[in-house]
Amino acid sequence: MKLRPLFPSQETLGIHTDLYELTMLAAYFEAGFDEERATFELFTRRLPAERSFLVAAGLEQALHQVLNVHFPEAILDWLRTLDVFRDVSPGFFDYLRDFRFSGDLWALPEGTPFFPHEPVLQVRAPVMEAQLLETYLIASISYQTTVATKASLLCRAARGRPVIDFGSRRAQGPQAGLLAARASFIGGCAGTSNVLAGQQLGLPLYGTMAHSFIQFFDGEKHAFEAFQRSFPRHTILLVDTYDTLRGVRNALSLASPPQGLRVDSGDLGRMARAARTLLDRSGHHETRILVSGDLDPEKVKALTEGEAPIDGYGVGTNLVVCPEAPTCDLVYKLVERIHEGRILPRMKISGDKASFPLRKELYRLREGREFLGDLLAAEGEAAPAGHSSLLVKYVEAGEATVDLPGVRQVRDDARTQMAGLPDRLWKPQGEPYSVRHSPRLEEAERSLRRSHL
Repeated sequence: MKLRPLFPSQETLGIHTDLYELTMLAAYFEAGFDEERATFELFTRRLPAERSFLVAAGLEQALHQVLNVHFPEAILDWLRTLDVFRDVSPGFFDYLRDFRFSGDLWALPEGTPFFPHEPVLQVRAPVMEAQLLETYLIASISYQTTVATKASLLCRAARGRPVIDFGSRRAQGPQAGLLAARASFIGGCAGTSNVLAGQQLGLPLYGTMAHSFIQFFDGEKHAFEAFQRSFPRHTILLVDTYDTLRGVRNALSLASPPQGLRVDSGDLGRMARAARTLLDRSGHHETRILVSGDLDPEKVKALTEGEAPIDGYGVGTNLVVCPEAPTCDLVYKLVERIHEGRILPRMKISGDKASFPLRKELYRLREGREFLGDLLAAEGEAAPAGHSSLLVKYVEAGEATVDLPGVRQVRDDARTQMAGLPDRLWKPQGEPYSVRHSPRLEEAERSLRRSHL
């Protein structure tokens, strides 16, 4: 039996994309534009429901594709078999054989909050190279940004109590579970249940037990005793398989107190208070209480504001799936064509999907550490006094220019950045944040609109 895990690999990076990226490349090639340069920007036109900001994440995985994308001979042989490429000249496949990214790439550092129309990532390269990256870049940045943003909201609601990613089994596939573990850590989570994320990324690992473990034994107490024998210094017991308070009492009857109890169902606040009372009466003041079970920011906020004696939260589905806002709707749009050294502005105009032309710099104005508003300016325009662009050049002429920080440093940087968000932006669909365009950008936009009337 031959099984296919269907995970991306180094050898398939070139075709980990939509077909239309490759057909556009072929058409560009046949038209003689293989050396013509262009600039694309990745951004969102509007915020998802119940969001007043987004937290950039996923850059490391995006850069991996940019710096490693290529087309092995076996992939080229397969592409030649597709009917759509029947009339494409052999020179196109010779081009793909030698394909390597040779352009420049700027991006917001991971953990940076951003708002509509602000470039999260920019690519300036031969148009064929820039075009090919679209699908992978959107996928890499969009999902992790969605999860990092949700994690930040959960952690804010928890007010310093740890929030743990329990979502691997609920994510849209095993790879998504690993990426969600990374993104949730960037957003502020204390760690994850995903063991691969612990091994690959060094994330703190957390875990307790399942109800099936309790049910397997002839009696809840026997299950607790077996678990404690194996993990005497890490005994966190799930107490709500049958009756929560009886489960707490069974935990208290062990030879030594457990390090923690987890409640996964029922009225979590009421159960936590009752469990805390029983623990304290028995002198087990150090035993922690963790809760899980369909938690979201509003439920966590209610438990926290209600002063429920909860020491940590485990969140699964509502973190990694984000049912109320499962995507941040990033788009990747052409903003410039560079022809014979001249920059020709480009934009989409139709309907509610308009974009602004020209490569941009992003400046964040502050009072102390609090964000006051952002300014988008055209490349080369004078920066506001004392400000530098938030966009960092990560790739130049196809080579990495910056060493990426580890995920722990990214998490610390994100915490510092998010401390500058005004309180109103932590509310769902709060008062809009000010993002202004410079006069030069506005004039370029008006000029292009007039030219297409």
